[in-house]
Amino acid sequence: MKGFWSDERGQGLVEYALIIAVIAIAVIVAMIFLRDQLSNIFSNIGNNLT
Repeated sequence: MKGFWSDERGQGLVEYALIIAVIAIAVIVAMIFLRDQLSNIFSNIGNNLT
């Protein structure tokens, strides 16, 4: 049991997963707050392409 608790393999993977999760949450929150501006930007891009 002592060896199980001192084993640190996979720790880096968990840290990277947590960093990715925090970044994803920040992007989602930013998209929610900037929804109208993003919609306008994508609409302008679509209109310019046609």
